[in-house]
Amino acid sequence: MKIGVCLKQVPATDSPIKVKDAVSGVDLAAVKMVINPYDEFALEEALKLKDAGIATQVIVYTVGPADADARLKDAVARGADILVRIDDPGLAAADSLGFAKALAAAAKADGVGLILAGKQAVDTDNAQVPAMIAELLGWAQATECDKLEVAGGGFKAWVAAGGGTRDVLQGSLPAVISTDKGINSPRSPNIKGVMASKKAPVAVKDLAALGLSAGDVAAKVSLKAWGAPPPRPAGRILQGAPAQVAKELVGLLRSEAKVI
Repeated sequence: MKIGVCLKQVPATDSPIKVKDAVSGVDLAAVKMVINPYDEFALEEALKLKDAGIATQVIVYTVGPADADARLKDAVARGADILVRIDDPGLAAADSLGFAKALAAAAKADGVGLILAGKQAVDTDNAQVPAMIAELLGWAQATECDKLEVAGGGFKAWVAAGGGTRDVLQGSLPAVISTDKGINSPRSPNIKGVMASKKAPVAVKDLAALGLSAGDVAAKVSLKAWGAPPPRPAGRILQGAPAQVAKELVGLLRSEAKVI
C-alpha cells in the first residue's frame, strides 16, 4: 500500500511575524520556514507503517513554490520515498478547498490507499484540508487522532473527545487521517538520509497535469485585508472590600468586556 502524506511549509513558531500592509500580507523576508509541526506527526506515522511492512511507499505532497523543496527533502532525509510539489499560478489565491482539490487529485493519480496529514497548519489554523480531501475522494476519515492502528484493510483511530474522554473510530481503507500531537515522536534525519536527500528528485506538477483548471481551484473564500492584532488594553486592579470588588468586577464584565 502506498501512503500519501500532506506536508505544508510554514513559518517557524518562534519567527517574528510582521504584516507588510493590508494588501501584501506577511513579510517573509526574515522568517525561517519549517515543516508544519502537525505534519511531522503525520510523516512519522507513515514512516512507522512503512517500517512495519504495512506501507510499501511514502509519497509526500505539498503545494507551494520552489523554496518548499527544502522541506520535502527533509522528509526524504527521514525516510520518505517520493516527493511531489504542486505549483501553478492558479493556486496563488486559492483557499483551503482549492488546495484540497489539488492534493486529492495528486494522491488519486498515484493510487495511494491512505492519506495522513497534520490536523492543522500553524500559520492559518484552518484545520479544513484533511476533511475536504476525504470528502472529495469519498473516503472514510478520522481527524485529530492521537493513536492509530492500520491492519487488514482497515484502521482504528483514537480521538480526544474532551473532558478526558476519547472516542475510538473504526473504518475501512482508503481513508484520510489527520494527526494530533502525542501520536508519536517524530524522528530526526540521520547522516545517510541527509546525503540521500541532496539527490532526491522533486516531481513538480501543475494543475493541467492533475486534470484541473484554474477555475476548479478558484477561491470560494476571499481575504479582505491583513493587519496586526489590536494592542491589548492595560490591565486594571480593583481595590476595596471583597464584596465591593466582586460587585464592580461583575459590572465591568457585563458592561465593558461583555462576556456575561
